[in-house]
Amino acid sequence: MPEPHALVVEDLEVSYSVRGRPRKVLRGISFSIGRGESYGLVGESGCGKSTAALAAVGYLPRNGRVSGGKILVEGRDLVGLGPAEMRRLRARNLSMVYQDPGRALNPSIKIGRQVTEVYEVLKIGASEARERGADMLRRVRIADPLPVMERYPHQLSGGMQQRVGIAMALANNPALLILDEPTTGLDATVEAEVLDLIRRIRREFATSILFISHNLAVVASLCDRVGVLYAGTLVEEGPTAPLFEQPSHPYTIGLLRCLPQRGQRKAAGALSTIPGFLPAVGTEVQGCIFAARCTLADDHCRTSEPPLIALGEGHSSRCHYHERASHIPTAVPTNLCAFVRPDYDAPPMLRIDKLSKTYRLKGHTLRAVSDVSLDLWPGEILGLVGESGSGKTTLARLLLGLTSPDADSRIELDGKSQPASLAGRALAAVKALQIVFQNPDSALNRSHSVRRLIGRAIGKLAGLDGAARDKRLKELVHAVRLAERYLGARPRQLSGGLKQRVAIARAFAGDPRIVVCDEPTSALDVSVQAAILNLLADLQSRRRVSYLFISHDLGVVRYLSDRIAVLYLGRLMEIGPAERVFSGPHHPYTEALLSAVPSIGGRRTERIRLTGEIPSAINPPSGCVFHTRCPRKLATICETSEPALVEVEPGHSMRCHIPITELARLQDPQANT
Repeated sequence: MPEPHALVVEDLEVSYSVRGRPRKVLRGISFSIGRGESYGLVGESGCGKSTAALAAVGYLPRNGRVSGGKILVEGRDLVGLGPAEMRRLRARNLSMVYQDPGRALNPSIKIGRQVTEVYEVLKIGASEARERGADMLRRVRIADPLPVMERYPHQLSGGMQQRVGIAMALANNPALLILDEPTTGLDATVEAEVLDLIRRIRREFATSILFISHNLAVVASLCDRVGVLYAGTLVEEGPTAPLFEQPSHPYTIGLLRCLPQRGQRKAAGALSTIPGFLPAVGTEVQGCIFAARCTLADDHCRTSEPPLIALGEGHSSRCHYHERASHIPTAVPTNLCAFVRPDYDAPPMLRIDKLSKTYRLKGHTLRAVSDVSLDLWPGEILGLVGESGSGKTTLARLLLGLTSPDADSRIELDGKSQPASLAGRALAAVKALQIVFQNPDSALNRSHSVRRLIGRAIGKLAGLDGAARDKRLKELVHAVRLAERYLGARPRQLSGGLKQRVAIARAFAGDPRIVVCDEPTSALDVSVQAAILNLLADLQSRRRVSYLFISHDLGVVRYLSDRIAVLYLGRLMEIGPAERVFSGPHHPYTEALLSAVPSIGGRRTERIRLTGEIPSAINPPSGCVFHTRCPRKLATICETSEPALVEVEPGHSMRCHIPITELARLQDPQANT
């Protein structure tokens, strides 16, 4: 008799009670995950991905309930199990890793106590539990687990926290491991390490995986099969490669087209988007759930719900016209301003010279940013990349005056030196430099309406009031493609993409000339991300705004940026035109970052693996700060002598002892075959 699947979901329906009325979130979805199989679940925010995962582990919120269908784990139906039985099942058969390990780990309890807790639930003695916990941390590539077990979560990096979360989830050797956006917000190198770890876990433990993500490239690299959710309905399912290479549902095609194609730049045109919005939760739709946003839809689609049609070899699509889906026209906005090149003939708008920031921590000296010098021209987008801890956000805060730099640093705006602190700067300088934060939830006051959030900024930065302020307010919301009906809404009532548009509108309230974008799209779906990138490019060309664009998504950086700057441990390692930095030869650190980026199709570069974690800025390595992890390290000179930042080509500078001609030879795959 064959073993049961790790997970079987049959006609699952989940409803949330809102103001006493049930609102359907999942609409009869069905899928299964075999032993040792990895299944990806993708779709926009609000499609029901996390709800499906929470239902599978019995963690639905109080107002949520399974209103129909079955959830079978190892052949046992979870629906109707009591709390005690559910706890036993979680302790022995299934585990979940959450998107944000910093929030999933208890900040007041040491790592060792949290890792060994599951063994105590399984009635294992304290000494053996600690040994098993240390061994599990070693298995997730934490080389020295005993000191880590004595730390609190905040003392670990994001990648280390995620590995601890995975170790805790694997402690009970589960048959099913659910991963809900486990790499969102991680750097490319850490993301690659986590994905390698997940692959190794599958081999070692024969664990089945339900992998939820909005990063389609990550899903393509990790999963055997993929299910595409839209508004609580499974609209397409199939083996990963055929589904991504020949999608058969308009929604799947729309998602894939939203991604910047390999090497695509903004000068080639705007990104494709999916018009319209998801239906509100609980909306009852007659016919195809996607019809309102689909260019193929006709009266038949709007009145008759399509079945899930089998296309062969495990591939199925819920579309009446699946055979024509690949021929739908690309939806590219036509009302955007034409691309305008930066004005490199004008003087730099912003100039920073030997910008440094040193902190004093319990008798130690930490240099977060070290002697960074760069210029920003009118209408230019400068991409800033590097791992967490490299100094990107600190550099942004220094520019804005939110953090004061060291005494010998210099920041010039239009050739005029700026005070270190925001409080000392003139109103014109404050208006000129604005920021869009990564997380609009923490940047926007949840109790204020959109009208008040943007209007208050207009009053302070533009000095407008009354009718003039209302006129400016409407101009801004139209500029960011935000419907006026949202002016009375509060942030908690908006989607992630709408909240980020509010944050962008607020940043543009005083007609800034430079906007710092700190990871503005990292947590957004590909459809919303495409709309935000189009918006930023449009505002750059229309208003001649310059950006410092900070991101760990190198595909996004390549699409949007005119030049790229690469930071490592507070040092500028490479800077130059985007095409030169991406096409190479690269600094070895840039090479490692680029090789870690997953992609859908196309030529895959060989992964350059970095050894260890980024060193502490309290005690940086001697010589080149990158030499402890560099795959191209020379013997003595890299360990003893710090290389200078020198121009290796016109406009392209690099901090490396290896000549650019030698780097070109080392990085040419044909030269090394």
